[in-house]
Amino acid sequence: MATTSPANPAIRPLRAATMPLLALNNAHATELSPLALADFDRLIQTSFFAAALEDGAAFLIAFDQTAAYDSPNFLWFRERYDRFVYVDRVVTSLLARGKGHAKALYANLFERAKRDGHSRIVCEVNLIPPNPASDAFHAALGFAEVGRAPIHDGTKTVRYLLRSI
Repeated sequence: MATTSPANPAIRPLRAATMPLLALNNAHATELSPLALADFDRLIQTSFFAAALEDGAAFLIAFDQTAAYDSPNFLWFRERYDRFVYVDRVVTSLLARGKGHAKALYANLFERAKRDGHSRIVCEVNLIPPNPASDAFHAALGFAEVGRAPIHDGTKTVRYLLRSI
């Protein structure tokens, strides 16, 4: 079921990968990571939460601690917390930024996570290369840094963030 508010288009559960959403993901490969369609679909199928705007301008994919997922960032959290929801990727198209879409997707995630008994939402944001827009966005949502680590043979450094719900 899609949810709406006056300022945001409808948010719908994401059930399968589409080429437009894959293109949106891959347009932000520096912040996320590039994917093939089959890999993108696998993320969606195994996620705890996957949702997108009906117009395809933004999406969010998250996993809980039980996921069979080998991302070094996800594993960093798994080593430190017994229960959490990990935001693997959230992306908004350049034309849709600043309109509250990512905030609305997170609100849906927070609601679902609370309903399922979770109390922690976690994610990482690139420190090197820097991602100041994501840093500011997550700080405004109440996320706080809980660690840092170099990844991908030192080509990136990330900040690990947590928000209690």
